[in-house]
Amino acid sequence: MSIASRRFPDGFLWGAATAAYQVEGGNVGSDVWLLEHLPNTVFREPSGDACDFYHRYPDDVATVAALGLNAFRFGVEWARVEPERGMISTAALDHYSRLVDCCLEHGLTPVVTLHHFTSPRWLVRAGGWRSAETPALFAEYASRVLRRLGDRVEWVCTINEANTPLQLTANGRTDC
Repeated sequence: MSIASRRFPDGFLWGAATAAYQVEGGNVGSDVWLLEHLPNTVFREPSGDACDFYHRYPDDVATVAALGLNAFRFGVEWARVEPERGMISTAALDHYSRLVDCCLEHGLTPVVTLHHFTSPRWLVRAGGWRSAETPALFAEYASRVLRRLGDRVEWVCTINEANTPLQLTANGRTDC
């Protein structure tokens, strides 16, 4: 069978993806933001405003649609939604709600990533992912996000790149 005669199934999602921390910029409540600003950090430079996707998303989503894609995966930053434990930012949830609507307006299936390798600073101070409390805290965060976006989002990636610290450690990195 030639490659030209192969067909993807109806409903197959062809898309583009981002990692919120890497594109949004200004996520000062994230553990990685802190790490970027430590002396002798492993980061070459701080992310700063990144490419400012947080404010420029309408143009970027339109570009994804103009490329003929039908899906867009983006992250919701826990540190923005819950900058301090138990303090929920309605403004952040409103932002991600507008991003979902923007995808839908451009004919893109929104695919939401709930955790893409960064965590709120307060969570890390409380023991991070090694704490027995974290699964319940993450479940509550995920529930909040999906209560707000779930009526318009069919696809959710719970945790992306959960294996990255293990991979880095296996490759000789011990500071992860």
